[in-house]
Amino acid sequence: METKASASESKATLDQFQGKYLTFMLAEEEYGLEIMKVREIIGLMDITKLPRTPKFVKGVINLRGKVIPVVDLRLKFGLPETEYTDKTCIIVVEIAFQGGTHQMGIIVDEVSEVMNVTSDELEPTPKFGVALDTEFILAMAKMKDSVRTLLDINKVLSGDEIAAMSNAAKV
Repeated sequence: METKASASESKATLDQFQGKYLTFMLAEEEYGLEIMKVREIIGLMDITKLPRTPKFVKGVINLRGKVIPVVDLRLKFGLPETEYTDKTCIIVVEIAFQGGTHQMGIIVDEVSEVMNVTSDELEPTPKFGVALDTEFILAMAKMKDSVRTLLDINKVLSGDEIAAMSNAAKV
């Protein structure tokens, strides 16, 4: 049973996550990213494959002279691979890493909308036990008849994965 003090602490924690989110689809589920982490949305483009990278790392793109690593978020989340469509796109995000910021592209099935999430619409991440890593989930947003998973893009990839992609992008 949650105490009054822990309930108010939980509410205060959720309040920090209210704001605008870019929502997108992955395998019939809707997710959201903090809009301030999104740099741009681009259509699919030629991706240069990199050797010896995990399957979810699709490679790198040249975006206006800057080499940016690209991750297929479906594969990173263990979802089945699917053919890309005309709605498939790359969301270029800015992630914090080693005291700086880096750009990374994430491939999603389609972008939905920018939505404003209030603290009343937020619920904490469900606890599934110690075996399931939900560290990359900020909160759950209850919107009308659905629930959207709000992601912490800084935690979707581990530090080692980001370092490997950053090094690969410099090659």
